[in-house]
Amino acid sequence: MKNMFPIIETERLILRQVTTEDATDMFAYLSDQDVVEPMGLDPFETVKDVWDEIGWYTSIYEEGTGIRWGITLKDSGKVIGSCGFLNRIPKHYRAEVGYEVSKDYWGQGIASEALEAVVKYGYHHLQLERIEALIEPANVASQKLVEKQGFEKEGLLRHYEFARGKFDDLYMYSIIKTDFQS
Repeated sequence: MKNMFPIIETERLILRQVTTEDATDMFAYLSDQDVVEPMGLDPFETVKDVWDEIGWYTSIYEEGTGIRWGITLKDSGKVIGSCGFLNRIPKHYRAEVGYEVSKDYWGQGIASEALEAVVKYGYHHLQLERIEALIEPANVASQKLVEKQGFEKEGLLRHYEFARGKFDDLYMYSIIKTDFQS
């Protein structure tokens, strides 16, 4: 990846690198049980927890294993979520995509707009061939979101991850570069 963190602009959003100055905005949604539970996380308890999350974003970018953008509103610059790649394996031209948006912005197409832009970036700038999304079976809204973007459900990964003291099943979704319209 390039040294300069890429900025993605959409109709309503700017996706950019987050900094510790964004920690308060991020804490507002990362401390919300409804937002973080589908990510396999407990609600963040302090702003320091957010600093650790920002540190993880920085480390995956520097290591080349991922990139996570802060989703900001053009009109305010406020960080209202994040979207990006993790578990990137350049040798196999694939990565996993993840996202979350503050509950205050659910149902407004924000996650869809960010996801579409990030997927497009992955194909055009990271030379990805396959993008995967792992989604808990109970997270129907997220399943609908990726299906709307053209992802296909491949199957159920039983007890795929251990989070919050239990094993979770996850649906595997994917989209291949030739499936993507843009």
